[in-house]
Order: sequence, then C-alpha cells, then structure tokens
Amino acid sequence: MIYNFLRILLWIPLKIVMILRPKKRIFIEKRLNQNFDFLKSEKPYIWLHCSSVGEINLSDALIKKLLAEREEDILISIFTDTGYETAQNKYSKEERIKLIYFPLDCKKEIRKILKRIDLKLLILIETEIWPNLISCAKKKGKIILVNGRISDKSFGRYMKLKRILKNVLDKIDNFYMQTPLDKERIETIGADSSKVFVTGNLKFDIELQNYSEEEKNELKEIIKAEGRKIFVAGSTRTGEDEVILDAFGHLKDYMLVLVPRHLDRIEKIEDLLIKRKIKFSKYSSCLEGKLEKSEVIIVDKMGVLRKFYSVCDTAFVGGTLVNIGGHSLLEPLFYRKTPIFGKYLQNVKDIADEILKRGIGFKVDSSEDIAVSIGEIDNGHVKTEEIEKFFAANQNTAQKIINEINKLVWKNLKPCIEKIFVIYAVSWTLKNDMFEGKARVYYF
Repeated sequence: MIYNFLRILLWIPLKIVMILRPKKRIFIEKRLNQNFDFLKSEKPYIWLHCSSVGEINLSDALIKKLLAEREEDILISIFTDTGYETAQNKYSKEERIKLIYFPLDCKKEIRKILKRIDLKLLILIETEIWPNLISCAKKKGKIILVNGRISDKSFGRYMKLKRILKNVLDKIDNFYMQTPLDKERIETIGADSSKVFVTGNLKFDIELQNYSEEEKNELKEIIKAEGRKIFVAGSTRTGEDEVILDAFGHLKDYMLVLVPRHLDRIEKIEDLLIKRKIKFSKYSSCLEGKLEKSEVIIVDKMGVLRKFYSVCDTAFVGGTLVNIGGHSLLEPLFYRKTPIFGKYLQNVKDIADEILKRGIGFKVDSSEDIAVSIGEIDNGHVKTEEIEKFFAANQNTAQKIINEINKLVWKNLKPCIEKIFVIYAVSWTLKNDMFEGKARVYYF
C-alpha cells in the first residue's frame, strides 16, 4: 500500500526530528508506547476517534446518548494533548469510558488495541480518515463517519488523492454529513452515494454548563471587573491579538480578557502588551489573589473560556481574522451573547451564514469594525429570542445519529435473529417427548 510505504520513508527524518526536538519526541512516544491492557472488558466496544478539543466537545451529546441507550463500553482516542486533557476532565469518573492517545495510525499499535477489545463499531468524528485505522477496524466491526465536513481547502487536497482515498472510503459503512455540500463533496471524492446522509451538525447539541449568578459574580470579583464591561476574545490565533488590542483602544469602561487558543503563545502576548504599555495580569495570578486592577487579563488556563463567555458583555471568536477557518461561534450564543467574528469562516461557514441571516452576530474586517459592532451591542443589539429559535431549529443531531447506529446494528443482527425464530417455530411444532411441547432456542 502506497500510504504505508510513504510512512516508512518518513520515519527516518522523523527519527532525526525526535533527536533534535525533545517535545516532538515526547509527543510521539506518548502515542506509540502505550499499555493497552486496561482495555480488556467482557462487554463489546464502540471506538470513537476525535482529533482535538473541538471534536471532544462537539461529541459530548453523542457520547452521553451512547452511554444512555447502548450497552457497549466506549473507547475514545484523541490526537492532541489538549484534547486528551479535556476528555479526562469530562469522563475520568465514567467507568464505561476508556481514553487513549491516538497511536498515529500505526498498524502495529492499532492491532494491539483490536486484540484486546471486541469492536462493534468505529465512529470517526468529522473527517478523521486514517487508512490503517479504517482498514484494521473493518475486519472487526462496522465503521461510520459522523458530523462529516469537507472544507474548501481539504476538498482540493482530497481530490488530488482521490484514487487512494476511494479504496479507504469503500470500507466505511455510512457517512453522516453536516450539510448537502459536504455530502456532495464526499461523494465526489469517492464515497458511495447510497451510504451518504445529511444529519446536521452535532455542535448544535452542545449542552454547556450553566453558571449561577453567584458563580458569575465570583469570577468578576476574581478578575477585578469592578463595574467595567467585559470584552472576551476567545480562541485567538497569531495575528489576531494586535487587532483586538487596537479595537480595545477605542472602548470606554471596558476590560479585555484574552483567551489564546494555544497556551504556548502566552509569552508572545505578554511581550506585545509590554511593548504597548498596557497593564495586564495572568488569570493564574488572579486565582492566587495576587491581582491588581488591570486593563487586560491573559487566560493561561485551559477549559475556562465558556465561563468567561457567560459573564462577558461582548465576545469575539478567534481563528476568523486570520486564515484558520474559525472556532465555535455557538459557544457565546449558548450564553446569549452576540458573537463578533472575521471573514475566515471555512470551518463554520454554514453556521456563520445562518447567524448573519438571523442578525444574531457581526462579521468584521478590522479593529474599527469590531469597535463599531461592540457599540451596537452596547446599544441593545442582542436578539435573545432569535438566538433561541436558531438553536431550536438545528438541534437533535445526536439522536438522529443514534437512530442510524441502531439501524446499522439491527441490520447486522437480523440474520441471527431470524435463525432464532426459525428454531423456535420448529421446536414448538415437533412436540415430541424430548421437547414436551416447549420451545428450545439455540444460537449458532
């Protein structure tokens, strides 16, 4: 297989990178040197594969329904460290859920996992198409792709690999895509159209934590808001912080909370604020009670963005002013906050289009646009009722997928069930001395 041949060719330069860059070595070793003995269970497994924090979060409603409506144990594999940490925080107390790092599509490691579990179903979240995972899992159980999407950028790349991908896609039993456009694209790449369905976006099923007024007031006290309005810039990427700070310079009676997507950028953001002579504090210092009143809070802790959205007056969603494609526009909306976002929306295109159509968000190009949008929000442009209609019209994707999973499993069991009923009927009819008129059911 060309794919595995290329993996072998890449292994030598990768070994050199591991020697020169210890962080990369640790990343790879974490994923290729795992002990899977703890996976042994009397129950069959559903294996759910996610890439990162975003996929873990959007899968939450589906995972909860799997726990409630299915009897299998659940194995979740995660690619990134932050995604693994998020999954641990969510599910460490759930006995039926096991967590592993995704073993980088290494066939040897995947086979180790599959020897230890009775796999009934592999669920790939969004477009996690890993050839070795799919090929090995197909020999053990069914495979579905859920919440599937094909961005503009990915579509061009996949088209170049169409011949290789066709064989991989043929091994997937069903594709549950977000939109008709995603359905069309996966079919163009090579998926059998009879196996492709549109079920909507799992992101609409998010069940975020609701915070009490006491909890929100406590957070405001911790960051010393002291009556100022709060502008939260969430999941910011390189190149966006400067624009946000420029916009912040136009605001009065506001404090800014910067929440970078990746914590390794904290030092650069600090340098930027020092150069601009802006007084700032880190969130960790706030928690330790070391904070003096600051203009800007840098959040240097994972997993608190949603709480900040719940207390903010205005919210910007990152990954949209630079060519990343956008992060979750739904999270601020969940807390009935009007999101402000840039023009790079390829990851959230359909959601952004509907937000703009309903007038429950602002699309901006510059710091001036952000300041103007915040002014409109301050003047009462918050359509709470329309936001509620927006969520109501798009929910229940997780239940649709569960229904499809149940159909797929029923289809697998049906021949066996038919045999059971045949034996039941025959044994009842015989009514000889051995059976004494009682039905005997045999499984084979």
